[in-house]
Amino acid sequence: MALIKAVRGKSPVIPEDCYVAENATIVGDVTFGAECSVWFNAVVRGDVHYIKIGNKVNIQDGATIHCTYQKHPTEIGNNVSIGHNAIVHGCTIKDNVLVGMGAIIMDNCVVESNCIIAAGAVVTQNTHIESGTIYAGVPAKKVKDINASDFAGEIGRISNNYVMYASWFKED
Repeated sequence: MALIKAVRGKSPVIPEDCYVAENATIVGDVTFGAECSVWFNAVVRGDVHYIKIGNKVNIQDGATIHCTYQKHPTEIGNNVSIGHNAIVHGCTIKDNVLVGMGAIIMDNCVVESNCIIAAGAVVTQNTHIESGTIYAGVPAKKVKDINASDFAGEIGRISNNYVMYASWFKED
């Protein structure tokens, strides 16, 4: 059974249609939308500020979602995939975003809709990622624009696949 814990009187809100792996940790002021999934060894820690997560968000194995005490909450939009071992900290991620494996997004960043943050990228504090772009590297820099129609299909495919994967685990 996952560790789901209240902190300072605030409890996670997780809809019935979400999947939470047995060794995931979700604590504090965390609110999920519909059809989300939190995978093995992922941590969503709303102990020092709130975390608001939209619909069809997948937080993959080993990812960490946190915030900054009294300064920066974390807000994640709809159809967002947070890759394996990524860190999302005190920032805003809008809709239809792919955060690659091992990427780090730091405090007070804004990732606009329809973006890819490449695997291993480090988005440094206060960075604003404009809509329809791919950022990569350390520190992360814009590497190219995305054709919105091509991108929409890919991010939708990943998001829908994670809803399907979650259904496999809910069946057993």
